[in-house]
Amino acid sequence: MTAQAEIRQPGVLRHRRRTGIRSRLGLAILLIAATVAVLLPFIWVISLSFTPNGETFGEPSLIPAHPTFENYVTAFVDANLGRALINSAIVATTAVLTNSLFAVMAGYAFAMLPFPGHKPLFYLLMATAAIPGAVTMIPLFLIARGIPLMGGNDILGHGGTGLLNTLAGVVLPYLVGPMSIFLARQFFTAGPKELAEAARVDGASELRIFFSIYVPLSRPLIAVVAIFAFVAVWDDFLWPLVVTNTPAAQTVQLALTRFMSDGNIQFGPLMAGTIIATLPVLIVFLFNQRSFISGLNDGAIKG
Repeated sequence: MTAQAEIRQPGVLRHRRRTGIRSRLGLAILLIAATVAVLLPFIWVISLSFTPNGETFGEPSLIPAHPTFENYVTAFVDANLGRALINSAIVATTAVLTNSLFAVMAGYAFAMLPFPGHKPLFYLLMATAAIPGAVTMIPLFLIARGIPLMGGNDILGHGGTGLLNTLAGVVLPYLVGPMSIFLARQFFTAGPKELAEAARVDGASELRIFFSIYVPLSRPLIAVVAIFAFVAVWDDFLWPLVVTNTPAAQTVQLALTRFMSDGNIQFGPLMAGTIIATLPVLIVFLFNQRSFISGLNDGAIKG
């Protein structure tokens, strides 16, 4: 009996069908278990955000016995969360715009406009990404304090506070990220160069080539850069803590520490504030999900 005849036997086909069903069922169970494991802490945070403070350490339950919105009101009133959200939005939006423009332009220049010494300069720039943030914290603080003609400083950067306690000081380290430049450079290196050459023959300037041809092609890249920049700035805690000490310039991550002072942690308002602080990140990702995944897939294929 030939192999083809064996394959056509009903028993063999049923066995293979059952094996495939079991494999898919096992994979589905595994994915469901992994999803529950990932979502369970977040679901618990949501539950605590609606639980009164007096019942926080009561019998564990995902459904509060007496759900309340008081924790959300407390988060906005006591922590001045509204102002903190506005501050974080301003800082994060600024970082997104500067990285989406200047970092992408720098990556385009490194990939499409080779100049003397561009490779050593690019490698030196990438080396700065490996420096721990704690090492650069003090130099960045001194730079922010010594900005000339800002915060009462003279032309030499002395006599005032510079950019300390300002949103400009908070966003300073995130204006252009080396990893954003790296992503842009890799994207344009793998992209078509014939379009730029044809445009140059027609007399187009480099700025027109960049904005008219390559910016529309690099929307997935811009989405990836924007999301990474937004998340990095929105979730940062240490640098805003170092550069600000007034509520007027505090970001949302600093505002949440109002509920963790003197060892008395108010878990209800803290969890409510955490939910509020997480929503903008989820919204940004959901609105850019298609472009973000497309950008990652393009990078994986071209890499």
